[in-house]
Amino acid sequence: MTHDLVTALRPLLTAEASAEAHAHGSEPGDLEQAVWLRLLERLAADGPPLDPQGWLRKAVRAEARRSRRTLRTERPYGGEPADDARPGPEQSVLTAARHRALRDAVRRLPGRCPRLIEALLSPKDPTYREIAGELGISQGSLGPERSRCLGCLRRLLAPEVAARGARG
Repeated sequence: MTHDLVTALRPLLTAEASAEAHAHGSEPGDLEQAVWLRLLERLAADGPPLDPQGWLRKAVRAEARRSRRTLRTERPYGGEPADDARPGPEQSVLTAARHRALRDAVRRLPGRCPRLIEALLSPKDPTYREIAGELGISQGSLGPERSRCLGCLRRLLAPEVAARGARG
């Protein structure tokens, strides 16, 4: 019975909602959903209406009026728009986790590589001369040493990077 009623009313509701929505500046789909909800509530409380087509037309008009009233009273948010350039909380957590993984891998490096990589990652941004002086090595050997340490770091991080990519 209910299925037959819905099937019979669908084309009428589509036409009525489309006409009313365009006349009042709302979305036809929103009106249709509101009227279907009203019909379900009506069926649960009182059973099917005696004049389904008449009830449907009245329900569509009532929902269109309600929608129009809502549109008149709603005001757009006047604050500043959200800053899309800043990372969200999820991105901040993921970035912090990546930084921790990198710092952990740097600590596991052999020899003087941990000190060299920490110096390269320093927010103070020291020059090669300053790093070489701090580590007690010549500035000329800093480049090859850095390459060797970065290669070791790459090998340490490769399993973690591969594991993350495979989760997908």
